[in-house]
Amino acid sequence: MSRIKLSLPDQVDSDIQRLVEQGEFLNRDQAVEDLLKRGISAYNVTTDESESPVDDEMFGQTTSEQQDPAQMDDDYGF
Repeated sequence: MSRIKLSLPDQVDSDIQRLVEQGEFLNRDQAVEDLLKRGISAYNVTTDESESPVDDEMFGQTTSEQQDPAQMDDDYGF
């Protein structure tokens, strides 16, 4: 099992502590692990390499096709 060091905003830390105190989790480590698993599962992450997108599908344009937004013609004016 890997270990990571994580910095959390005070509000998130308080929310996790409150869940532990309410008996939703046995301890802080279990709470963080379970909440992370739930969050990741919400994104339907797969570990099957055959389902991973091809590079062209991951990025819509090549570098030569990209245009600087500051140089784009638009209808906005000052």
